[in-house]
Amino acid sequence: MKSFKAACLQVNSGTDMMRNCEVAATLAVEARAAGADLILMPENVALMEWGRSALVLNAAAEEDHPALAFFRDLSREIGVWLHLGSLHILLDGGMIANRSFVIDPLGEIRARYDKIHMFDVDLGLGEVYRESSTFSPGNRSVAADLPWGRLGLSICYDLRFPQLYRDLAQAGCDFLTVPAAFTRTTGKAHWHVLLRARAIETGCYVFAPAQCGEHVNNRQTYGHALIVSPWGEILADALEQPGWVIAEIDPRRVGEARRKIPCLDHDRPFVPLRM
Repeated sequence: MKSFKAACLQVNSGTDMMRNCEVAATLAVEARAAGADLILMPENVALMEWGRSALVLNAAAEEDHPALAFFRDLSREIGVWLHLGSLHILLDGGMIANRSFVIDPLGEIRARYDKIHMFDVDLGLGEVYRESSTFSPGNRSVAADLPWGRLGLSICYDLRFPQLYRDLAQAGCDFLTVPAAFTRTTGKAHWHVLLRARAIETGCYVFAPAQCGEHVNNRQTYGHALIVSPWGEILADALEQPGWVIAEIDPRRVGEARRKIPCLDHDRPFVPLRM
């Protein structure tokens, strides 16, 4: 399998959807000019809003979503595989799906993934998140077949649930993506180590495009969009400002890492402590 270049975008999305899309598109065009064959965008790339009413007001059904149409056109224009980190897709009943899309160079949607794990946490000092009050969780793992291998999909808080990534790797995924709007509080403590752990556990490349900076309602995200090798090495780190990072991806390194430590083949049955 031949090598390719992957780029992860880092943005500071606000409440103006089309402006956010245009900023992301500018970065994508730059990354494509630098040789990127696969461009990955963060969670909430088109909108960072706060509060259920504002989120529902700005969500749209998939067939009517202006950001999805915009990015499908972009993938055609620059001839690139595009991973659209997530958009807010309005569902029947007034709930929202936090949904990723994989789009091919012809603008066709090749895969959809709805975020499974809801970020319902209290981080202290008034920093509280309740995604389950607005978002409907997905219930299935999803992968997309790319020209270079298989890409396993996830979003942000999913990162803390390693069983999802083990399932993806054992289903043949060579690459994992974790588009995120990770909080600054948790990012400082856990972002790098969790992404490296997921790569090491699975022998996969990990692509993690990210939101950065301050957003509406004083929300702060960590940045540090990362590309991690199957051996757990950080190949690129976008640090704290908007931009993009790029790395050469050699799919042969996936097999090399797994031959050295074939833990995906070493599962053993055991009696669980919790029945």
